[in-house]
Amino acid sequence: MKTKIKKAFSSRINAVGLPILALCWVCFFWGTTWIASKEGVRHMPALQLAGIRQFIGGILYVAFFLYKKAPWPKGKQWKAIFILSILNFALSNGLSTWGVKYISSGLGAIIGAIFPLWIVFITLFRGERIARLSILGLVVSFAGVCVIFYDHLADFLKPDFRFGIFLSLIATVSWAFGSLYTKKKAASFNPYFSLGLQMLISSFITLAITGATGTGVNIGSIPANSWWAIAYLVIIGSVLTFIAYIYMLQRLPPEINSIYAYVNPIVAVLLGALIFGEQLTMAIAIGGGITLLGLYLVNYSMRKAKI
Repeated sequence: MKTKIKKAFSSRINAVGLPILALCWVCFFWGTTWIASKEGVRHMPALQLAGIRQFIGGILYVAFFLYKKAPWPKGKQWKAIFILSILNFALSNGLSTWGVKYISSGLGAIIGAIFPLWIVFITLFRGERIARLSILGLVVSFAGVCVIFYDHLADFLKPDFRFGIFLSLIATVSWAFGSLYTKKKAASFNPYFSLGLQMLISSFITLAITGATGTGVNIGSIPANSWWAIAYLVIIGSVLTFIAYIYMLQRLPPEINSIYAYVNPIVAVLLGALIFGEQLTMAIAIGGGITLLGLYLVNYSMRKAKI
């Protein structure tokens, strides 16, 4: 009898405890990757850093599934994987990494969190009906962003700052399109194997751009700090946290697993202030809170519409 109780309790812990643990991992460690990216791009070109990170991470994933003799994608699956490699990694990850070279990691993380707003805009552009709650969330988030940038009005006179904001915004648009495309096309293939292939294909693209433009630096001249940042981004960001992310998506309801999107920017802002001395003002705190509230309203409305 005791053995049955222990097995039932253990099964319950695995069913609930591990997915929640995965959620906590994603909430914290994806927030820290903004800090690692910021440190890495201080000493080397951003696209080169993103390309090396994606190449190593992709190789690890693909090598594992080759070892497991997993089936390769077929036919149209390759098209979906190639498109997602551009949207989710070459553009979204590459440009967001480039963006934090010119803006704070905390600001980059807050901008990165607003991709649901672009999904609403894309839906509106397609002529589909949008719930009033989504519109309200859109307005609230926009108000929050305005509050955040109140302290950065003078920074907009700097070309580098404007460029960093532009790159970060394009990255979120790309992630929004990638999210919609994933939902529509890429549900039939092993998500972990697909992830590795997307990283690998994206690394070829970003490193080719770096080489063609002559902006890369010699591998031997990359300082230790950047290599440590790359190692952290690969092991923590590209491997462990992505595994935890997909694991929690498969086992937790959307209203719970979406929490990470609100926690990541908070982690990035606080760590950016502690590690890099990035400015943490009342406007950023209040504006960030308002923005995340608006994002919550948008996400809640979208989930409610699916029921």
